[in-house]
Amino acid sequence: MPTRPCWVEISTRAFEDNYCFLSKLASPAIELLAIVKANAYGHSLELCAPAAVRAGAQWIGVTSVEEGVETRRLCPEARILVISGIFPNQGEAVVRNKLTAVVWESWQFDILEAAARSLGVRSISVHLEIDTGMSRQGVEIDSIVGLLARFRRDFPLRLEGVMTHLFAADEAGGQVTEDQLSRMNDALIAIKSSGIHPGILNVGNSAALLADQSSAITTLAARFEMKPLMRPGLSLYGVVPEYDPPFAPAEPITLGQARRQLHPVLTWKSQVVGVRSVAAGTVVGYNGTFVATEPMRLALIAAGYADGLDRKLGNRFALLVRGQRAPIVGRVSMDQAVIDVTEIADAAPGDEVVLIGQQGEESISAADHAKAVGTIPWEIFTRIGPRVPRIEV
Repeated sequence: MPTRPCWVEISTRAFEDNYCFLSKLASPAIELLAIVKANAYGHSLELCAPAAVRAGAQWIGVTSVEEGVETRRLCPEARILVISGIFPNQGEAVVRNKLTAVVWESWQFDILEAAARSLGVRSISVHLEIDTGMSRQGVEIDSIVGLLARFRRDFPLRLEGVMTHLFAADEAGGQVTEDQLSRMNDALIAIKSSGIHPGILNVGNSAALLADQSSAITTLAARFEMKPLMRPGLSLYGVVPEYDPPFAPAEPITLGQARRQLHPVLTWKSQVVGVRSVAAGTVVGYNGTFVATEPMRLALIAAGYADGLDRKLGNRFALLVRGQRAPIVGRVSMDQAVIDVTEIADAAPGDEVVLIGQQGEESISAADHAKAVGTIPWEIFTRIGPRVPRIEV
């Protein structure tokens, strides 16, 4: 059945190309884990997880056990890391679907141990998260030895990897990241003193990779005879993180390469539903926040805040029609918005409207949306509503 004209196009070829570029950008010693959490940042887990595997990814990163189960269906042979941990009654799903859980609480160990024993599984892999300064999830360094005391001879959990999250890798100074890696070094010393030898150092996001912090991570991994695993997310979808402050006087070569080589994966489109001419003094939209000061031509489009078009964009943003910018006038409604096509003489019902993407010589990015409403591109992508179909192109 034909759908309402508001949809997202996903270029899986661009996704695969981005993964291949990032893989080459990393040193040969580094393996990449493709982050497809939160429905692949709103791009579609169903489309992007298999694309990552086709591009060569052996590791896939998801938020939850639920996402992990769905990813296992899509990618039967991939290694799947459940980054945000597990919750009560999820242990058997982890074991049955051969997921690798990130753990940091003793009760998470209990859940997985009980599930493994119930299902007769002798060994399941986990990654231990270390809190190196973010105070979000992860075990504190002083508590590592006590937690690892559980890894006795008959314990079914195997510590395959150790991870942390570099929460300020997009700060160009790099001091916070340096301090975090120093804390991780201390954590690895504690783990080694417990007689445990994990094989994977799971550290680093897109910002760390593109800012060329991979060498420090590789050095740390080599010190403890571990393989470095980095976790690009935003860059897989063709968006280069913004660094604060901007690099000066010169940015890393890797970042410059990324600006040239990464390609957006998502294009968001709608259509003109109807066009009307209005006189000066005409009120447009809820609460009359826009009043025409002269005769105008207005176009109605089938996209609103329930689709993810932020309500704050009313009267302060423009979309693309026939390769030209058409300002949003009045408030964005739940299901619709109105744009000014006075200067676009041929605009007509059925015309394509681009919310994110390129049309002619003009383009609108998720970063443009983010700047207009005071947020970040991640939120723009993930807020595109589930009722907006994702179509592979």
